[in-house]
Amino acid sequence: MEQKRPSIPMQVQAFRRRRWRPRWPWALAAVVVALLLIWLVSRSPGESTPQTSAPSSETQVAGPPWQMGNPDGRFTLTLYADLECPFCRSYFPVLKRWVDGNADVALQWHHLPLAAHEPAASAEARLAECAGEAGGHAAFWQAVEWVYAHTRSDSQGLPEGLRYPDLTPAIEQCLASERPDAPIRTQAAEATNSGVTATPSLRLHDRQTGKAILLQGPIEGDALLSAMDMLAADDPAATPTSESEMPADVVGDMPR
Repeated sequence: MEQKRPSIPMQVQAFRRRRWRPRWPWALAAVVVALLLIWLVSRSPGESTPQTSAPSSETQVAGPPWQMGNPDGRFTLTLYADLECPFCRSYFPVLKRWVDGNADVALQWHHLPLAAHEPAASAEARLAECAGEAGGHAAFWQAVEWVYAHTRSDSQGLPEGLRYPDLTPAIEQCLASERPDAPIRTQAAEATNSGVTATPSLRLHDRQTGKAILLQGPIEGDALLSAMDMLAADDPAATPTSESEMPADVVGDMPR
């Protein structure tokens, strides 16, 4: 005899239907949440939600002084230079490579146009200052490199008729003003007052110990590293300023 399946009262079936229907929105919401979590976990770092970050401590402030390298490095290496100085011309690319290879050093330019190289030295310094004013630190150093690559040195200046290829209306307007003269004069006076009379000269300053050492001449990288070690060790010889025995740019008995 065939057994009949138990019948379900209509009220119970209706109740089941009423309770079953609301589950779909919850299930759909759960799926959406799961997909959202998977998407958030799988996002690459570059796709993260933009956030307002605090200003970086490595951001360079506007010059002068003009710097290259790590502005937050422990050591600041100030280069006293003349854009007509032939020794500066040959030493600058060497020093730049050394700074590029030492992450804890910032190179800082200090104008010291020598009387023997005027008026070309100051004219070229004005160009570099105006390039920096218009384009920042990188533009300043680009102008310095261009001058050293094209000047005939020893007060002969740039070839007649040669124009700076990146000259802009902003640079031209600056050159027509007296704005670049002030930092050049100020830096030259500061150098003289601190006993720097020859180019190239370097002042290595340890920002952590506050000690500094003055080095005259085109100093080699190994000597600079030794000077850094001495300053970091708080050597009394670096108090307040010491001069190395390495020669400056000299022609006869006259520093250039």
